[in-house]
Amino acid sequence: MILTRLRAQNYRNITSCDVAFGEGVNLLLGDNAQGKTNAVECIYAFARGRSFRGASDQNLVRIGAEGFSTGITFRDATREQNMTYEFADGVRRRTRNGVPIRRLTEALGIFRAVLFFPEHLQIVKGGPAERREFLNVALSQTDPVYVGWHAAYNRILESRNCLLRAAKTGGWFDRGELDAWSEKLAEAAGEIYIRRRRYVAGFAPLARDILYDLSGGREHLGITYVADVEADSAAEAAARYREALFSDLKRESAAGCTLTGIHRDDLHLTLGGLAARDFASQGQQRSVVLALKMAEGEYSRCLMGEYPVFLFDDVLSELDESRRSYVLGDIGTRQFIMTACEKTVSCGNFREIRVEGGQYVSAYRER
Repeated sequence: MILTRLRAQNYRNITSCDVAFGEGVNLLLGDNAQGKTNAVECIYAFARGRSFRGASDQNLVRIGAEGFSTGITFRDATREQNMTYEFADGVRRRTRNGVPIRRLTEALGIFRAVLFFPEHLQIVKGGPAERREFLNVALSQTDPVYVGWHAAYNRILESRNCLLRAAKTGGWFDRGELDAWSEKLAEAAGEIYIRRRRYVAGFAPLARDILYDLSGGREHLGITYVADVEADSAAEAAARYREALFSDLKRESAAGCTLTGIHRDDLHLTLGGLAARDFASQGQQRSVVLALKMAEGEYSRCLMGEYPVFLFDDVLSELDESRRSYVLGDIGTRQFIMTACEKTVSCGNFREIRVEGGQYVSAYRER
């Protein structure tokens, strides 16, 4: 998958731009606060469906403007496609090849991208929520059914928790309704569990091998999917979740929330058998996340037949020369779009895009 063009108007600090990208390495080069990350954010919104910074659509609008308009052109394995993402008068509009996209789930998985930006170190040093989000993002681009199950699970969980909060405060609640939500929650949990487990089983060996090579054979990564149940199928997992939900009502009523389910899952990451969260250095944490992100792209290629676009925001400047060389040494059919304040790329030919005040000037460079 190759992104060939980004268009944006009134997005963040961008008044208007039309940026061309090429195969291989594309370097967005400029000082801080000039618009490099804004371009990455704009691109990734087409893969993720929203800003990776957590900004609302309204907060993406350039100061003084009434809305924004963005669009991308990209090539996948079969054809060239266009997508647009606009916001005006409080209304969000998306299209694919001129056809309106009615729901977010319809937009996911069309344009695929892997993002790595500095805050992703939280995948290693943060709590389980950061690692679940990593899984959710990766699966949303390769398994459209997963997105629907995950959205349904969250809705059911909130409804069930409302009843448990009423039970905690001594308020009236319908036990039959609680049982019905428990049944639905167990079914959704089973579907999500088995999809996460299968993803990790295929993805983990790739991440392990990448970190081993990236570190010159010095670092050994372990990845274990941790859940409240163990099962080999969605139906078996649902049965185990159902059993736990119905047997733990007394404790859940006292807590006022659901204590079993996929909202408690985690990825246990180790280096040399020790918990990476507790024992990995800052540099090792960065290498682990880089390995996870590169493995996400590799596994996406295995599942979908082609690489996603790799978006690296201010990443390579923190890597030593050997690790930068490993990442960019054998690009093949991969496309990288990276940001940097200084030229840190030494990988042969690349496209340099100078960024200043939301303006983008592109030129092809040979090294």
